Amino acid sequence: MHNEDEVGVGPWVGDWPAETHYDPELLAAGDRRNVVDRYRYWSLEAIVADLDTRRHGFHVAIENWQHDLNIGTVVRNANAFLAAEVHIVGRRRWNRRGAMVTDRYQHVRHHSTVEEFLDWTAAHDLPVIGIDNLPGALPLERADLPRRCVLLFGQEGPGLSEPARKACAAVYSIAQFGSTRSINAGVASGIAMHAWIRVYGDNSP
Repeated sequence: MHNEDEVGVGPWVGDWPAETHYDPELLAAGDRRNVVDRYRYWSLEAIVADLDTRRHGFHVAIENWQHDLNIGTVVRNANAFLAAEVHIVGRRRWNRRGAMVTDRYQHVRHHSTVEEFLDWTAAHDLPVIGIDNLPGALPLERADLPRRCVLLFGQEGPGLSEPARKACAAVYSIAQFGSTRSINAGVASGIAMHAWIRVYGDNSP
């Protein structure tokens, strides 16, 4: 009996496909992963390889000095909007629960210090664009984001550290209309990534 609450598909019916991107274990047991239909029964390695042919020109970075719990959401958003990479600056350890397994499909790079991160961005000729509601920040809604860049987010609460602020080519804030002075860093990352997608993204997945 089929359970309508089940995610994904059951075992492959009929002759198995011969293409090498299919995973024999998934063909035999079914694919219950939270992946789009085009990737049903594909191996993890095959999915990542295919994503790598289509990744966008923006990277995402977040500072992690106090074990920020929003990093999982940032990684999940980066996967949804097909960011080139996620960069975690500061503590290596982060809570993967919020990523909902998307970190398996998303390249994640660690930098111990802001200086190490900035050396990497300079070597790859990537301007750093800060997203924070700092005094003097420009409105993201009217931003002219570069096609190739790193969107940098501070950790929840303190926001961007002083060294990170100084390194930004520009800092943009997200317009807010209620009583709260800031929004969740994970939510902010999704808004900023979508602002890039609206300008440069191919809207045909």
